[in-house]
Amino acid sequence: MSSWTVGWLLWLAAFVVLEGAALIRKAPGDTLSEHAWKWFATARPAGSGQPSGWVRFRRFSILAGMAWLLAHFMTGGWV
Repeated sequence: MSSWTVGWLLWLAAFVVLEGAALIRKAPGDTLSEHAWKWFATARPAGSGQPSGWVRFRRFSILAGMAWLLAHFMTGGWV
């Protein structure tokens, strides 16, 4: 097993520990999803109108990034 494989497995284990602790703790704002929702401004208060250009850009960035990552994984790195 290469050192890169070990590193990625350790990274994955750290994520599982952090996310698991956050899920067990059940405090607001501690899971990765809750942070992503805050970073990409997905919550909109009622009556807040249209999101700003900066918010739209952040939302587009996560959408484009996830679409690329999915295509990258599904094509074996061709994309």
